[in-house]
Amino acid sequence: MTSLTVIPVPGHGAEDVVVATSGPDQGCVFTGTEDGAVFRVSPDGAKVDRVAHTGGRPLGIEFAPDGRLLVCDAQRGLLWVDPASGAVELITAEVGGRAMVFCNNAAIAADGTIWWSDSSTEFGIARWKDDFVRNTRTGRLVRRDPDGTITVVLDGLAFANGVALSGAGDFVCVAETGARTVVRHWISGDKQGTRDFLATDLPGYPDNIARGSDGLIWITIASPTDPLVERLQRGPMVLRKLATKLPEEFQPKPKQTVRVVAYDEQGTLVHDLDLPPGEQGAAYHMVTGVREHDGRVWLGSLHEPAIAFTDL
Repeated sequence: MTSLTVIPVPGHGAEDVVVATSGPDQGCVFTGTEDGAVFRVSPDGAKVDRVAHTGGRPLGIEFAPDGRLLVCDAQRGLLWVDPASGAVELITAEVGGRAMVFCNNAAIAADGTIWWSDSSTEFGIARWKDDFVRNTRTGRLVRRDPDGTITVVLDGLAFANGVALSGAGDFVCVAETGARTVVRHWISGDKQGTRDFLATDLPGYPDNIARGSDGLIWITIASPTDPLVERLQRGPMVLRKLATKLPEEFQPKPKQTVRVVAYDEQGTLVHDLDLPPGEQGAAYHMVTGVREHDGRVWLGSLHEPAIAFTDL
């Protein structure tokens, strides 16, 4: 059984992780927590420093070529964060003249184009369960060109979540948490402008995704498939709304699991890392961030005050 090493951070909800591959912080891992902090964790996990504060709720986190962090802040929008100075710069809080309510995850192309997910136009992060159970399908994949032009590329997504680009940059993927799929949008080539799927019928609900140093698309499985949720999503809207108004103890909850999967760019499953309940790592749950780097798989969690890693 694969073991899991957990590294505490001084804040709850270390939702995503990214590894610095160059510069003075090479090998360090960065994450953001629900109190708005952005932390740098040394490669051995022995030192954790707060490098910035977004003033909101940082979720997806990526490195730009100039060393800045691209942060999807669920409350503020798309941000640049300088880990050296702590400076925070707003890129955009709007799409099409309307404020985003759930900026979630992103990827940066070689030419500086930013692709990101806006999970819902109806519910923010505080009510993510409402969007998930009601299955509003108002999620979007958005693109910001280097000249600042912003375009909605895909809409009607079932809780748009993780975003990742192919190695060649010819397609971009976005996870649909509610539908348990990873949608692929072709940027160039014979299929340019079309969409298909990198993965369907995942064994649970995907959250963030990321292309690893191994060239694979790594996908978090935040919780196994829940038969009750599946039935609710297909039921009448009045029933879905009723379910989200029940007391918290009666609502569907993420299961205690630690699981990530990895697919190659042809959609073939390569890795399925699963730490089931009762095994080491079960106490660390709801994995929402993943980053493979040189054979080590780093994990983040929407709820845990920690990041974690396992070695392949």
